[in-house]
This record gives sequence, structure tokens and C-alpha cells, in this order.
Amino acid sequence: MSLLSLIAVFLIEQLQPLDYRRVVAEPLGAWADFIESRFNAGAYRHGVLAWCLAVLVPVILVAIAYGLLHALNPLFGLALNVAVLYLTMGFRQFSHHYTEIQLALRNGDLERARQLLAEWQGVSTYNLGSEDIARLSIEGALAASHRHVFAVLLWFVLLPGPCGAVLYRLSSIVRERWAKLDAVDRSDFSLFSARVFGMIDWLPSRTTASAFAIVGDFEDAAYCWRTQPAQWPDRDLGIVLAAGAGALGVQLGRPVVDGVEVSDRAELGLGDPADVDFMQSAVGLVWRATVLWMLLLFLLGLATLVG
Repeated sequence: MSLLSLIAVFLIEQLQPLDYRRVVAEPLGAWADFIESRFNAGAYRHGVLAWCLAVLVPVILVAIAYGLLHALNPLFGLALNVAVLYLTMGFRQFSHHYTEIQLALRNGDLERARQLLAEWQGVSTYNLGSEDIARLSIEGALAASHRHVFAVLLWFVLLPGPCGAVLYRLSSIVRERWAKLDAVDRSDFSLFSARVFGMIDWLPSRTTASAFAIVGDFEDAAYCWRTQPAQWPDRDLGIVLAAGAGALGVQLGRPVVDGVEVSDRAELGLGDPADVDFMQSAVGLVWRATVLWMLLLFLLGLATLVG
């Protein structure tokens, strides 16, 4: 059922791309903000209670709905799986921006590439060169493929029905929204959501990194995984980026000069500086990792049938 759900979602996404920001990110962000506004008194324990209400309650409701639908007819359960996966994962969340940036760089239109990158990642791109744009785009694509495809898929497989997909997506959005608020308020409210998401993302980040290593340059990916992530602000995401950079043989991370400001960032990967050709190689890496996932799901389903 997992493989069928995944294939159905990929086909639907190609036929009818989802406006993720409007349909998913904004409503779930509003839900996280609503819970925060009612429970944020600045204390750690308030963050624990708010997280349970914002994340666990919806996951439990989805589990109940899946159990009832599956009991009526397994096809109803399959339909709910497909619907939830369609909302919580997918390549279209980042591929549109990525493809247009790649096309702009090939055409030598730096201004257009800067504009597209700023719209996608919400960062200043003033006076960035083509190498910086390619590097940031590859980083964004590897991170997005992890957060919107592989991590969601792993939790979908681990938990019954669509519960895992809902758990990961809600945990990610709640962590992100509350961390921004606490950066202003200087409180402990968001600490629990950050710690829980770190535990939730621990296994998926290493699974994604392993997939990149298997379908890319394994030796360089393993070396970068061992030596570089500790210097990245988000170590779990650093594992994904380091392994992906090593698998591609490209230099990621590194300082970015934005006008007169320099962003101090650790180096990731090995090999040549990023360019538009490496952007195409990154697409191939992500798709090969996706095929690997589908093959593993097929073998798992086959083993279940034989058993």
C-alpha cells in the first residue's frame, strides 16, 4: 500500500501541482500561531503542552480517521494515504523554482536568477554571482528533497497509515514558526518543539544521507558526512548537505558575499565549485535516491506478501 500511495502521489503531482504555500504552509502556520497565542507564557512546560495540542492531537485524529476508513474498506484507507501524502510531500514544492533558476543561469540572466532565488528561499540575493546562486540553489534543493520527500516518506512507512507524514510535517512547521517567535521574545517556549523535531528528524536525515551516498560517490559522501556536519548550524541538515555535496563532488557551504556583507558558513563537500551543470547533477542525484526508495518499498512489499 505504501508503494501504491507513493506512485499515485507522484502521478497526481505531475498532473496537478499543489500550491504548497497557500494550501498547506499558511493554514498549518496559522494553526501553530493560534496555539502559540493561547499557550505561550514563556515557560518550557507551556511549550510542551502547546506542542502536544498542535501536533499530537491532529496525528491522533488522523489515526482514528484512517482506522475507521480502513475498517470500512481498505481502498478508503488508501485514498486517505494518497490525500495526506499529496499535501505533505512532493517535488513540486521546490522543483519549479529550481528549474527556473537553472534556466536563468544557462541564459546568463543573473538578475532573474537572483530574483527567483530570493522568492524561493526568502533571503537577500543582492549582487550574488552565478556560483553563489548555483551553490545556494543546490543546497536548497537537497534540503527540500529531504524535508519534503524522503523524511516524510520514511515516517509514512514507519507509522500506520498517514500518521507519520502528518507528524513530520506538523512538527517541522511548528518548530519553524515558534523558533522565529522565541528569537524575538527570548523565552523557552519553543525549546521543546525544537528538541522533539531533532529526535524526529534524526533517523530521516541519516537515511537521506545514506541514499545520496549509495547513488552517488560513496567514498566522498561518507568522508564529508564524518567530518563536516558538526560545523553546520543544524547538524542533522548538515549531514544531508555534506553527504549530498560529497556524492556530487561539489563544494557547498562556504561564505556568501551579499553586497558588502559576508555570511560566514562552513565548507561542505569536496571537488569543484558549484555551477549550473552541478545543478543538473543534483537533480539526477535526487531522482536516483527516489528510485532507490521505491525499489526498497517494492522489496518490502514483496517480502510481506511472501511472508
